[in-house]
Amino acid sequence: MSWEKHHWRLERRRIARVATTPEASGLCGCWQLVKVRRERQPVGSNPMKPSDEVQYYAASLHYDETTDDELLAILRGHWSAIENGTHHRRDVTFGEDGCRVANRKAAHVLAALRNLANGIYELEAARGKAGADGCASWLRGQTEADALALLRR
Repeated sequence: MSWEKHHWRLERRRIARVATTPEASGLCGCWQLVKVRRERQPVGSNPMKPSDEVQYYAASLHYDETTDDELLAILRGHWSAIENGTHHRRDVTFGEDGCRVANRKAAHVLAALRNLANGIYELEAARGKAGADGCASWLRGQTEADALALLRR
């Protein structure tokens, strides 16, 4: 795999995979085991240190269903959707990473409320009733009565 430039760094991903069965792996629905090595090198004045990481995956796709490049694209797309979708919204809009609640039960309640708000926003966006300007501005326009009415639908 060749080096690619992203976010002020060079990245290279290499994949190794082996076909298996759910019985042999002990994992329900697992048809291949995958190892991805990700190397990163900073470019320019990027203060990031070089890194070399290995990640392991269990895949429900049969070995013959995808090529190495296709599987790498699937894995990358999955994480990209998480980082650019829900996680970004939870961190930027709801400030989840900056929340310093130490009580475990309170943290679970806050996470559940964030999930609820995120789900309601997704439903309203799918219905075309949430503006294109994003979740933060949509949330600012909501009242308790609006939220309760949305939950009753």
